Amino acid sequence: MRRCQLAGCFLLILSFFAAAPSAHAWGCKGHQAVALIAENHLTPHAREVALSILAAVPIDPALPRYCGPNNDPFADASTWPDDIRKMRPETAPWHFIDIPRGARRADIAKYCPAQEGPPGPRQGEPGAKDGCVIAALTDEMRVLRNSAASPQARADALRFLIHFVGDIHQPLHASTNNDLGGNCVPVTFFGRAPTEFTPGSGAFNPNLHEVWDVEILERLSPGESSSEVANALNQKFAARIPAWQSLPADFAGWAWESHELAETISYGRLPHPLPIEEPRVMTACPNIGDPAAYNRMLKIEENLSDNYQNAAAPVVEEQIAKAGARLAALLNSLFP
Repeated sequence: MRRCQLAGCFLLILSFFAAAPSAHAWGCKGHQAVALIAENHLTPHAREVALSILAAVPIDPALPRYCGPNNDPFADASTWPDDIRKMRPETAPWHFIDIPRGARRADIAKYCPAQEGPPGPRQGEPGAKDGCVIAALTDEMRVLRNSAASPQARADALRFLIHFVGDIHQPLHASTNNDLGGNCVPVTFFGRAPTEFTPGSGAFNPNLHEVWDVEILERLSPGESSSEVANALNQKFAARIPAWQSLPADFAGWAWESHELAETISYGRLPHPLPIEEPRVMTACPNIGDPAAYNRMLKIEENLSDNYQNAAAPVVEEQIAKAGARLAALLNSLFP
């Protein structure tokens, strides 16, 4: 989603992304670290093919880049799907799957809305509608396997794949409690109290989702670059990466794994446990048009500091490392 200097950047961050909560994971540093970890574990042939796909259709230099361009093509690709979301709003649901708290593993397919209406564009193509990160990953793999797909389609698919593998490993991209994956849960983070973007909007900063997107990792690695984070995680998880890569890709399984981490850690380690809500359709954070929900959110007093950070930080590290390892395995299988 982002990473800028902490002081003064939060309003910019949330104003930029407020139109579609629950759509971004790990921030600039985290997404780039996933891509760089993956690049480190590619076979020479897979790396050559992937780089050629990206080079064939470069990112438009006129595109506003929230994270700024990165000299490494994989790291640069990792944040592009967030940058084009306003121009391609149909892609917004592809970044997450809102599995309600209390759901059953067997019902996961219910939470990935299928495209409605007559046959049309598949997910991963302009004009497609609805869907979720599980379906998006499946469709991007399909495009990359299709040697007849256009260079533009393959470059887009590879950039989406790099990004969405990161997204599906962020726990709050696979869970919700009528709060858009924690976007609507105001929190105090190390003394920084939440404020509403617009009075009565019900959207706060800091919020639980934003803390998981950016703040936990930033406290772990203040002043470090994405390359430094990637190198550190590569070393820390070197013994476990081969096992993660040896298992077949299971996008639904990855989503459920993230969902369970959200339940046990993201929500489960909150100082004041939130009750599990009866699921309902949410398109925005509760506002003055929904007084009961709005008042409930206003009364939340989650003060997150060392205890929460210490529980969450190992999860963030492992999920970023795991995402990078699994992304490498996907690309190695696509380009043997």
